[in-house]
Amino acid sequence: MTEITLKRLVGGRLLRCGYTTGTCAAAAAKAAATMLLTGQPIATVSFQTPDGTTWQLGVVNPVLSADTASCAVEKDGGDDPDATDGALIYATVTRQPSGITIDGGEGIGRVTKAGLDQPVGAAAINSVPRRMIAQAIREVDDGGWRAVISCPTGERIAAKTFNEKLGIIGGISILGTTGIVEPMSNAALIETTAREIAILAAEGKRDLVVVLGNYGETFVRATLGLASDAPQGPGLVKSSNFIGDALSAATQQGFERVLVVGHVGKLVKLGIGMLNTHSSVGDGRLETLVACALEAGADADVLRQVLGCVSTDAALMLLLHYGLLQPTIDVLARRMQATFDRFVPDGITVEWLCFMRTGGLFSEIARSTSASELIERWRTS
Repeated sequence: MTEITLKRLVGGRLLRCGYTTGTCAAAAAKAAATMLLTGQPIATVSFQTPDGTTWQLGVVNPVLSADTASCAVEKDGGDDPDATDGALIYATVTRQPSGITIDGGEGIGRVTKAGLDQPVGAAAINSVPRRMIAQAIREVDDGGWRAVISCPTGERIAAKTFNEKLGIIGGISILGTTGIVEPMSNAALIETTAREIAILAAEGKRDLVVVLGNYGETFVRATLGLASDAPQGPGLVKSSNFIGDALSAATQQGFERVLVVGHVGKLVKLGIGMLNTHSSVGDGRLETLVACALEAGADADVLRQVLGCVSTDAALMLLLHYGLLQPTIDVLARRMQATFDRFVPDGITVEWLCFMRTGGLFSEIARSTSASELIERWRTS
């Protein structure tokens, strides 16, 4: 593996970029084709990713015979946490009369659900990596080739990913659009959520529950009594902090009704117009409650105490003590609704519900005007 020199300035730190499994597969295919054509093993391969960056990548475990060549490129995710970091992505190439055929071998997942980038039954090698592999081979020779991509540790790695939930069975996916892994990027999580929504749409779902995390899923199942696996019930996805991206994906996939459910510690940020609730984008939880409490009539002493709280739940309990909880929540609810009204396009109905958790118990604190009607509809479906 060669040293990665491409870097990005992220949060004031200079971080290494990496390269995707798609880049590894394409570079390995180019190296293997070169070996088969020249009859000689090689130690490095030059490869240009779709973003225009040229990499000199090390070639691992080259094997050459009269009609087959194989080798691997080691995945390096740079400074981005990545389950596939360090995995060896192999390409085995043979000649064929014409065209380029690309398939997956050991450790590469197979698609079992509609709505993904590849059709059911195909290897989980996405469209852009397929084009990268084909182009890389054509740079060596424009004749007929068959390339099989594999990853011996792929099945074990896949257990750490969302693949099984997405309907990709038996291994990892070969992914990437630019060929570059941006350090500390949240793109993979957003893409995963969009894929899950696409799968639900392909299954015929038109109703969707968006939860922010495990607490939200528990609340939806245990408190609201909604079973996401019911044939006529809504689908369910976890959006993490990316509420806006999840709603955009739901709109694009033709969903008609969406219920957003989350802990007030995250959803409170909608009170200042934030649809990405990650702390790196901005916090403002307690400041939002201060603004709402001020409008609800709280005095300066109470507001200072709210700012001194260590959590949103603690701040809400403080407001309860002063008899200001409900008036503050009423103001917050109006602000949250205004954010949804500004963001959500015509043609899709979005309702919401937020809760708090104290002493291990969940308590609903606010819901949108028509959320009850939607929940009851789904309970009886």
